[in-house]
Amino acid sequence: MNNILPLRNFNFHLKVFLFAACTALQTRTSYTQTFYKDIAPIIHAKCTPCHRPGESAPFSLISYDDVAKRTSFIKKVIQEGYMPPWKANNEYVHFANVRSLEPSEKQLIISWIDGKKERGKAKKSKVQTPYEVSGLTRTPDLTLMAQDTFVLQGDNNERFVVFKIPFELDAPANIEAVEFVSNDKRVIHHANYAVHEVADPTIDIRAAPRLINLSDEARSLYDAYLPLKKVMTYYGGWIPGASAETYPSGIGWVLPKRGIILLTVHFGPSAIERKSISGINLFFTNQPIERTVKVVSFGSGGIGENEIRPSFFMIPANKISSYSLKVSNPSEDFSALYVWPHMHYIGKEFKAYVVTPQNDTIPLVHIPEWDFRWQELYRFKNLVKIPKGSVIHLECSYDNTADNPFNPFSPPENIFSYSDMKTTQEMMTMLLVFLPYKEGDEFVSTSQKSLRE
Repeated sequence: MNNILPLRNFNFHLKVFLFAACTALQTRTSYTQTFYKDIAPIIHAKCTPCHRPGESAPFSLISYDDVAKRTSFIKKVIQEGYMPPWKANNEYVHFANVRSLEPSEKQLIISWIDGKKERGKAKKSKVQTPYEVSGLTRTPDLTLMAQDTFVLQGDNNERFVVFKIPFELDAPANIEAVEFVSNDKRVIHHANYAVHEVADPTIDIRAAPRLINLSDEARSLYDAYLPLKKVMTYYGGWIPGASAETYPSGIGWVLPKRGIILLTVHFGPSAIERKSISGINLFFTNQPIERTVKVVSFGSGGIGENEIRPSFFMIPANKISSYSLKVSNPSEDFSALYVWPHMHYIGKEFKAYVVTPQNDTIPLVHIPEWDFRWQELYRFKNLVKIPKGSVIHLECSYDNTADNPFNPFSPPENIFSYSDMKTTQEMMTMLLVFLPYKEGDEFVSTSQKSLRE
């Protein structure tokens, strides 16, 4: 009997328990999801980099009004997994810049849409406005744009145009991120930019042509740039769907005090006249750059181009063809930061991995269903060590049949890979952004907290 509470005490404890339970339930059920507190962080991270002015997406998703008027459409495409587009196999490699929604993020957006779609209170934050000029969460420190607008004729012809962008600064600048920008990326097949230092003040960086149309003008005009491109500081690029290139603390490259950028833009065919102006956003850091990133290309237009098997010169019509490439790393251990696979319209599957001298396999990237519209510079979560003596493998397949809705020819024709490698030709290319290996790199996170993460 001593272990039995008196009835009065029992009733008191029961009332306390019920009050606490009701209070907790009321607190949980009274929580209201709002756009700015719950939804905007997801939208800005996973959707806005493409859905903003100048990008390839057809409308912006930045503000509450942008999202609220399209909630039915947004709910449909995220339930179907169509958006946000992410073609990499997350089970093969889970990249740091993954755009696909986690189940909890998807459910949160759907719950908000099905509810009251409350706006909430917008905070004065750097997250709210920079998306008008950048896909990152702060405004760039320097934007270098082409000096002339290029008018793309509406004659369905592709064009390769080189823009020369001179610059002179008070001092060199440490770069923690770089981003290709354009007023209309929908007309661009891809873009590459080479940063060249021109330290000699006797060389006039403004003398050579502002732009050269390599498709309609004599290619010999490009020779005017040769005195300006003797020293390359960095080489980067953009492909449809790709986000900005960011570097972890202490890693990056240094923009020289004086030089030029040679921005090569491959314009796709257009049936109507379009005006295009492009450039790059640069993000500075006060931290010293202790380790400089480099870029290497494999396959078409790069190392091992002639070792692709079988010969990649012609992809026959009316069949699915597979190709492979093996390239050794004979010189040094290095650490990979980004992997950048690239194919054109008949690409079907892209897989890359490394086999070490110990016969271990290091996965790099796997795109099981290639889609030219949605590519990416895939950033590893941590730096990935590629040991000296390893062999880099590329395994790619191409669907040159009538069943491929993206096939540029109907009926299918033999497709070639040579010269400029236009949209109607093909490529089998992988670029790596890397740096020499340093002990412990496997544990170095690639996140850049000042920009997005």
